[in-house]
Amino acid sequence: MEPEVKEMEASTVETPTIKMDEAGTLAPVSSNSSSEQWREIADKTYSVLASLPEYLGRFFSEYRKPLVTVGLIFGSIVSVKLTLALLGAINDVPLLQPTFELVGLGYSIWFVYRYLLKASNREELGQEFNKLKDQVVGRVTQ
Repeated sequence: MEPEVKEMEASTVETPTIKMDEAGTLAPVSSNSSSEQWREIADKTYSVLASLPEYLGRFFSEYRKPLVTVGLIFGSIVSVKLTLALLGAINDVPLLQPTFELVGLGYSIWFVYRYLLKASNREELGQEFNKLKDQVVGRVTQ
């Protein structure tokens, strides 16, 4: 009970042939069609670039308020990041951090002594705060 093995004849097996072109050869292109294609591309590019200032002017005039808002938001984020980086750099200088803490503590003690200990001084602080609030809101003081 041996399995029967059939041998294929060499004539029945076909080997695929690979056709190879010469290395470095390109398909011939007529010079008229390529120059016409370049001219079409150049004309389209010129028309887009010629209408670009008009398009940008119309876009900016139409969307002025949102662009200003986005610019202000972006500018404020950048300024906050720069301020925090600057404070971090100053905080790393060895003697500046304790010096600034002492200055802040001294100013806090002076503020409490000047404005918060006596009732008359607290009233003065309240009046100054109301004046500042009126100036910010836009009310005219006399």
